[in-house]
Amino acid sequence: MNAETPKPTKSEGLKASESESPSSKLVQFSADEPLELDSGAKLGPWQIAYETYGTLNTDKSNTVLVCHALTGDQYVASTNPVTGKPGWWSLMVGPGKPIDTNHYFVICANVLGGCLGTTGPATVNPATGNAYGLDLPVVTIRDMVRAQARLVDHLGIDTLFAVIGGSMGGMQALQWAASYPERVFASIPIAAAARHTSQNIAFHEVGRQAIMADPNWRSGNYIQEDVRPTKGLAVARMAAHVTYMSDESLHQKFGRNLQDRDNLTFGFDADFQIESYLRHQGMTFVDRFDANSYLYVTRAMDYFDLTEEFNGSLANAFKGTDTRFCIMSFTSDWLFPTSESRSVVKALNAAAANVSFVEIDSDRGHDSFLLNVPEMFETISGFLTGAARARGIPAPGEKT
Repeated sequence: MNAETPKPTKSEGLKASESESPSSKLVQFSADEPLELDSGAKLGPWQIAYETYGTLNTDKSNTVLVCHALTGDQYVASTNPVTGKPGWWSLMVGPGKPIDTNHYFVICANVLGGCLGTTGPATVNPATGNAYGLDLPVVTIRDMVRAQARLVDHLGIDTLFAVIGGSMGGMQALQWAASYPERVFASIPIAAAARHTSQNIAFHEVGRQAIMADPNWRSGNYIQEDVRPTKGLAVARMAAHVTYMSDESLHQKFGRNLQDRDNLTFGFDADFQIESYLRHQGMTFVDRFDANSYLYVTRAMDYFDLTEEFNGSLANAFKGTDTRFCIMSFTSDWLFPTSESRSVVKALNAAAANVSFVEIDSDRGHDSFLLNVPEMFETISGFLTGAARARGIPAPGEKT
């Protein structure tokens, strides 16, 4: 039997205890209910942590599943218990927001392989009594979606009104539409692609090697040895963070401005503001994320390729689908450029799918989907309103 087990705990940073007892709702599946993974492994027992917002309507037709990006979590619109900061997409999700929780029932789950409650490398392996570490089977985007589908089943919801996410969350939105087209009325992939490029795989490999080169990584066994590879993880975050911004946004924000000094030091301190900023990003990241989870989740993104999954034809992934799509990209996003979104749109058109596409003018790079971009909010709000009317459920501003 599976069981829903909320376990509120006092957060003490990212330790195995947070993975075992997250400060959110938790569904546990027994060893008799394993999750079958793309690798061929069967994972069980396993668990998935999630948050919900809004109210599920009588016929359970108003559910919006929000899928988080690489280093996100289930706290999409509520305070993160580890950092104490507001939800990572509180601009988008909430009462009166584009994803209006006065009208929609929102679910957001920590991904498989994550570190905020869902089974991941920091979770205790029942076979050993220690954290899984690298003994956890490698997971894929499709595995993450399978886990979410099991959660949705547990909640008694047959179909989702919409699945939405940016970056890795957008990959999950596409995978949902490909794997469970009959269960997804609308899909909104933002700043995403149908497969990871070699350039993006390369960036991830740099980050993984930085982590594994840290002497405290201990072949992934750092939790039981009571050390943490914070320096390696911080460098991985610094390298990745550069890819989330655009050259223009970096120049506007930092230029070549010096950090708390009038002259160069002719040394290797953080002379420039951008250096200080990246170091800060790296060091704050290690307080909320697990190093092994970083390895697993980046690997999942690397393995993502819907084209390969459907015999070399992306159009086959969506053949005969009734799902409505809204694809969004940003002009300054060089990590997931507009050309990648256009490839998805082309495939959807070839499959005769119902698809809208918007390229949003933004100078803020890949991170635009997390920021205050009014055109994005208007597009999502308008698309959801039209989809709600098509499905016969009240949209924001309409009577229930």
